[in-house]
Amino acid sequence: MINTQGDIINDVLVQSNVSTTAGFYTDSMLSTFASKAQTWAAARHKWPFTEGRVSTTFAGTEENGYPEGWKPDSIRILQVGGKLLKKVGYADFLRYKEDYPQGTEKIYSDHGGLYFINTASGVSGTTVLWGQFLPPKLDATDTSALTVFSGTAEEGNEAIVEEMISYCLKREKNLTESVAHHQNAVLILDGLWKRIQDEQYQNHTIAGDGMFKRFSVVEGGFKEDIFKRDQF
Repeated sequence: MINTQGDIINDVLVQSNVSTTAGFYTDSMLSTFASKAQTWAAARHKWPFTEGRVSTTFAGTEENGYPEGWKPDSIRILQVGGKLLKKVGYADFLRYKEDYPQGTEKIYSDHGGLYFINTASGVSGTTVLWGQFLPPKLDATDTSALTVFSGTAEEGNEAIVEEMISYCLKREKNLTESVAHHQNAVLILDGLWKRIQDEQYQNHTIAGDGMFKRFSVVEGGFKEDIFKRDQF
């Protein structure tokens, strides 16, 4: 099982048939490779295990700083005082504010590491944000450090191993083999992402199910009551 940074580095050494005692690969170099490969793998897709939630008191200001350590423009859901705000493009937000200075639409946008709330909407209370955070870099001195995939989707750590081997081969000027291992890493991550999507595809949406039922003015009653399978 490849779980910790130490496991990842050991697997790289075994598969690459190299040793840190040879002087070509130092512990520091391999730790740097591990951190770089994790950053790359974590950015490959919007993984559910890099999703986060932050709560803060709404200060009543339109312009607000992004949560520390979050990816730019990654806020997906925003609530203030339990009220759900609709996300719009930044240009649309500015246009709305210009056209309707007192407009009360519950909207927000983000741009340049900031998020913007329409304060004229009258919302107040606690701001709750859901979005994507940047995984912390691996501590080079901690061989027991875990990656974002550890304990959740450890095949992602196999992709990190493949990417690290790609770095090693690139350093050795073996570009053909380097590209092959990089492609292996991509295939592992994309396969993992597909499995996650396959699990999520069954999620229902309110819009799909119908928030409001259609009523027939002519026939009377709801559509699903009028037309029933095998009624004749």
